[in-house]
Amino acid sequence: MSIPLAVPGSSTQNHITAMPEGPELHLASLFVNRMCEGVVFTGPVKKSEVSKNPEVSFSCPAYTIVATSRGKEVRLTLTPQKSDSSLGRCRRVKAGQTIQIGTMDIVFRFGMSGFFRFTTEAELPKHSHLRFYTNEKPRRVLSFVDTRRFGSWQPNGTWQPNRGPCIMFEYLSFRENVLSHMSDRAFDRPICEALLNQKYFNGVGNYLRAEILFRLNIAPFVKARTVLEGLQTHLSDEDRKSVVKVEVTDTEVTDKVTDKVKEEVKEEVTDREISDRAAVKEDESETIDLLSLCHTVPLEVIKLGGKGYDPEKMDYTGFKSWLQCYCVDGMKSIRDHNGRTMWFKGDPGPMAPKDAKSPKAKMTVKKEDDRDYTGGKKVKKARSESTMKPKYRKETVQKKEVPQRRAGRRK
Repeated sequence: MSIPLAVPGSSTQNHITAMPEGPELHLASLFVNRMCEGVVFTGPVKKSEVSKNPEVSFSCPAYTIVATSRGKEVRLTLTPQKSDSSLGRCRRVKAGQTIQIGTMDIVFRFGMSGFFRFTTEAELPKHSHLRFYTNEKPRRVLSFVDTRRFGSWQPNGTWQPNRGPCIMFEYLSFRENVLSHMSDRAFDRPICEALLNQKYFNGVGNYLRAEILFRLNIAPFVKARTVLEGLQTHLSDEDRKSVVKVEVTDTEVTDKVTDKVKEEVKEEVTDREISDRAAVKEDESETIDLLSLCHTVPLEVIKLGGKGYDPEKMDYTGFKSWLQCYCVDGMKSIRDHNGRTMWFKGDPGPMAPKDAKSPKAKMTVKKEDDRDYTGGKKVKKARSESTMKPKYRKETVQKKEVPQRRAGRRK
């Protein structure tokens, strides 16, 4: 799901997009669980012809789907219904052999525009690249939709080992992982660029980093180690109890999926739970630091999503109102060293790229486009002598006439 946002101060109708980050992937998992509650799926999982992602070799007459999220990944667990007849017919074809299997985990990464939709077969989205069909008439389809096709999935996949703990639901592990690796070269970079390193900040993306740094009034291009090295590794007992409560709740959800219980898993995160998770003693200033905001700010976005995002509705009014810095009128923006747009207020910091310019200014300038999109070779325009500089003018040279030889044999 990419969120369209108007460029502030632009006289044109240009738009930029906020790519899916940790909160959007978690909301996607809630959406799948809500839509698929009590629904039985059947048959093979089908992939679109244009997708370069791997085939999902799973086929079963009756199975259920449950989703879980971790940072910037979502896992769908396909579980055959527990009956001897159906289990015996759930098979996977590999290398010409038929192998009986049980459950299958498929791990998704959304890229720039991925999201899930649940529609009738007749309303199948154009860019639906992986489809799960229900066992009913008319059939409905759970689809992974990805317009730009940067998203991916991995059958029999696991969470990527090079990604750190989830900023939202593994907060204690996330905090310890960051502060115990301060000697890593990753923290030699500006804090705004370090925040996009999924090895340490699994779930943070472009809009979250802008909002987190803005709230703490931290310049984006200050060395990350300078910002983080003074933070405490361990939390107070009260804060630890609050966070442990969050992590236990999510562990219970994971256990339900791991044990493959027969009963349907209902929507795991209620509004009340989200409110509890976001309450990390904001009234005590000593508990508020960059790492704690990496945890609570994403939970605020989840709270905005209510019962989970709805790709059919596509209403981002609440999200736009929530933003304080990202794409907000009056804020500044420049490209970081990786070419990503960084939104901020005030001075960018000593490590800002030299001669960095705001991409916003480029979008408001119209230039004549003389590029040829027809696929043919571009004809180079000839320059007249009057437009050429004197030193590049070529003098016209009169060619001497060469006498032609007479035909005939020479005597």
